[in-house]
Amino acid sequence: MSNQDIVTRSDRHLMATYARAPVAFVRGDGARLWDADGKEYLDLFACLAVTNLGHAPRAVADAVSAQAGRLFHVSNLHYCEPQMRLAELLCAHSFADRVFLCNSGAEANEAAIKLARRFGHMNGGKRFEVVSALGSFHGRTLATLTATGQEKVRVGFQPLPGGFRYVPYDDLAALDRALTDTTAALLLEPILGEGGVIVPRPEYLAGARKLCSDRGILLVLDEIQVGMGRTGTLFAHEQAGIVPDVMTLAKALASGIPIGACLARADVAAAFTAGSHGSTFGGNAIATAAAARTLEIMTAPGFLADVRRRAAHFRAGLDRLAARSPRVKSVRGVGFIQGIVLDEPGAPIVAACLERGVLLNCTADTVLRLLPPLVITEPEIDRALAIIEEVLAT
Repeated sequence: MSNQDIVTRSDRHLMATYARAPVAFVRGDGARLWDADGKEYLDLFACLAVTNLGHAPRAVADAVSAQAGRLFHVSNLHYCEPQMRLAELLCAHSFADRVFLCNSGAEANEAAIKLARRFGHMNGGKRFEVVSALGSFHGRTLATLTATGQEKVRVGFQPLPGGFRYVPYDDLAALDRALTDTTAALLLEPILGEGGVIVPRPEYLAGARKLCSDRGILLVLDEIQVGMGRTGTLFAHEQAGIVPDVMTLAKALASGIPIGACLARADVAAAFTAGSHGSTFGGNAIATAAAARTLEIMTAPGFLADVRRRAAHFRAGLDRLAARSPRVKSVRGVGFIQGIVLDEPGAPIVAACLERGVLLNCTADTVLRLLPPLVITEPEIDRALAIIEEVLAT
């Protein structure tokens, strides 16, 4: 079956909720993908920061295969061994004491919002508002698109739930004014991903942590895109030297198998009691087996140090590219989340790179967002950047 066959038959029946490029991928290995026509691509997108260990990582595939041969699913009214192992690993490698498992990033953020409100209710009921940042992205459920600080995602879905407010990102003075005695939680991305790869000043997250601590407000960090090693540490907030009260994960947590997680301190997690929240498929056996193996790989000695080394090579190449291309205004990012800021719309560049066999993405209209698999090699980096530079030179 060809690319065109798959595209035509898909468009006939799938709802048009995505502006898809006309290519159908059928196989992957590491940082490379092949389409249905046999063409090879270098992936600088990792399927939107999902395939951090590369495409079809053998160790994770083996864990999924072994679990699938034993048991697919256990009701959450009972216990499940791979779910237990994942929860232990998440808590062992983070600030958290408790984990709620679900199926996606939006569900993880939905859980965090509900947890914050429930916590406020159980501590006097006065705190219910969630404050988030302009330019942020937190999901597409009604609550999470309302928390998202981008008007374009909310168009056509009014009336929206109440109890949400927005502040400029990376502005501690504005944040100080916005937090009140009715604020239950501050929901932040450590780096704005969908908002244009915006890295805050070094003092911003630490300042936000202090404001929340001083006022009894929960700090919720959405690490769905930037967690799981993408910035060179397991979680992006580690580089700011802070600890959140709640954190959400998804995307790369199970290397492409659907899963989400909401992590919290024990006293905050205690606000969720039997029947207050749930998910039929959350933490199912196959997804948690994949996630546990993914975490074991990422926390093995030397893995993240190697990611940082190759990410430094990547950034050095991007800086050289920027210095040579008059179409590039700047490069910004941390680790393997980088943005090439253009002085023009980026969509034509993305299309031209795809034609030449390199996958990337444009966000915020003029920012080429680069999210390679963490296992990409230096020769693959050099080859991909050479192609991007060729496109920018045309």
